[in-house]
Amino acid sequence: MNKQEIQFLKEKALDTRVRLIKEIASFGQGHIGGSMSIVDLLVYLYFREMNIRPENPQWAERDRLVLSKGHSGPALYAVLAEKGYFDESLLSTLNQGGTTLPSHCDMLKTPGIDYTAGSLGQGISAAVGIALGQRLKGWKARTFTIVGDGESQEGQVWEAVEAAGAWKLSNLTGFTDLNGQQLDDYTDAIIPMKQLKERYETFGWKAIEANGHDFPDLERAIEEARNTEDRPTMIILHTKKSYGFIPGEGIKSNHSMPISMETADKAIKDLFERERDV
Repeated sequence: MNKQEIQFLKEKALDTRVRLIKEIASFGQGHIGGSMSIVDLLVYLYFREMNIRPENPQWAERDRLVLSKGHSGPALYAVLAEKGYFDESLLSTLNQGGTTLPSHCDMLKTPGIDYTAGSLGQGISAAVGIALGQRLKGWKARTFTIVGDGESQEGQVWEAVEAAGAWKLSNLTGFTDLNGQQLDDYTDAIIPMKQLKERYETFGWKAIEANGHDFPDLERAIEEARNTEDRPTMIILHTKKSYGFIPGEGIKSNHSMPISMETADKAIKDLFERERDV
């Protein structure tokens, strides 16, 4: 990846964060923390990695993304709008009556959504089934899934992981958003998510650690996953919850926050100032 490509992705990520902050502020509250922490990953996947056709969202042989941590849907909506799946003006209707952008993703309402998110812990099971179906059909398509670290405390996650490893689903790449926080506390205070790499390797996966806010490191990890032909891959992303929404960085209560338009405007201004100084 050359400097121009890195700069392009950085600009897309900045635009997405600005759009995401405004999107949540339009409703007045939302899941800002876990949405902001996966922006860089989503930008990389949709603008560099995934084989998709925004003009034909239902193309059967497309790559698919299962956002298992479905409450981070606002981040995905912001990226899908930028890719042209729907008009950007819809972002201001997030979670409001009659919207096609509910708080949690719904594939029956939103173009570009490949999985309807429900209770956490279920998405990775769906991703395993989708990847298996792609392989049975002989397609070259791949399935990507994003799982939360708090979500990874649930047993269903590990049943799916065991099955994928046993079936050697090399067309499945997972990402764990290891931001160290969940709904009401730090993950270490509830059930520590230690030794994730070793856990996945025990279940027959290739496991890679990466900086979730560094595009060259994302490229390195995703290329390694793409070239792994005998097993699924889990990329464990070290991220910061609320990264880019400065008022939420480093606080415990950043899972879902009230955000006024005034707060949003100041947060966006502060974000641009910080980016300028980097």
